[in-house]
Amino acid sequence: MTTTELPVLRWGIVGCGLISSWFVGDLCLPDRPGANTKHIVQAVASSSKSKGSAFVSKHCPSEKPTIYDSYQDLYNDPNVDVVYVGTPHTVHLQNTLDAIAAGKHVLCEKPIAVNARDAKKMIEAAREKGVFLMEALWTRFFPITTKLHSLLYEEKVIGDIATVFVDFGLNMPIGKADPQARVASKSLGAGALLDIGIYSMTWASLILDKSPHRQAEESPSINATMTFHDETLNAAERIDEQVTAVLKYPDIKAQAVCSASLLYKGREEFARIEGSKGSIAIGGLAPSKPGYLVIRIQDQEEKRLDFEVPGFGFHYEADAVAKDIRAGRLENEVCSWSDTLTIMSRLDAIRSACGLTYSQDG
Repeated sequence: MTTTELPVLRWGIVGCGLISSWFVGDLCLPDRPGANTKHIVQAVASSSKSKGSAFVSKHCPSEKPTIYDSYQDLYNDPNVDVVYVGTPHTVHLQNTLDAIAAGKHVLCEKPIAVNARDAKKMIEAAREKGVFLMEALWTRFFPITTKLHSLLYEEKVIGDIATVFVDFGLNMPIGKADPQARVASKSLGAGALLDIGIYSMTWASLILDKSPHRQAEESPSINATMTFHDETLNAAERIDEQVTAVLKYPDIKAQAVCSASLLYKGREEFARIEGSKGSIAIGGLAPSKPGYLVIRIQDQEEKRLDFEVPGFGFHYEADAVAKDIRAGRLENEVCSWSDTLTIMSRLDAIRSACGLTYSQDG
């Protein structure tokens, strides 16, 4: 099927930051293999029309979207089918609720909110309005994740899984960043846990929560520790710069050690799954953008599987959203509302154990 014959989905982009630029770039990839939808950047909303125009010229010059300096005007645009929310974490709740109230489907960047309570509000609003809502945790949709699950639970190449180690490190110390920048501002949700720790926690969930041997009603216990950029500040001002959490799954005799840090650049092989017959390492540009698996079985030569991805890989989640919307579904099976609430609840538990709070917690 050619691009012109594919069904069309018209996107409204809210926020013109870095992640939004990657997302629209992937929407506009020409002749992408396996595409099930022709994605159109129908509208863009930013703080000013000049900023929105500059964003379009740089990141999706082939598109001719309507430029708004008001988010609400974009929500009210009858030509927009679905809204992509690419704003800072702390305003995801309001942006999403406003889009839903206008009757729009929503794909909201990760983390969907700063806590599980707000995520529940968003989900309930989508359910009541009858519109699609999904957290944009794009990594869940990479082909590598499907292959990994097959290796672990269908082929069982490493036997019984005992431990999962996942680490996401970026050399972006809070103290060296502009205090007003999104990556360093407490009011905008800065910090290791919500920014990158969510990926470490997601990989642990993708591997262990999806085990066919799990008892669904039994949640893992969590122990956590956290380092703040300035330990002398009060709880309202502290920003987490490093976090480690250990999840224990008694029902499958497994543990996950999840870490995230803004104090160093992590290794290319960011995850390791240890089993009774060997291990599988996951590597790539970052835990958010995996690229290969390395299978190391006892007494066998190691085997590497590479996964080529056009663009950044945001198109996988965009295609999934399009397919669900066409089918009339309100949530996605790969990144379900339950999956989102599970991860958000665990992030809440880690924050509670370590004393990290946000004003939105109430």
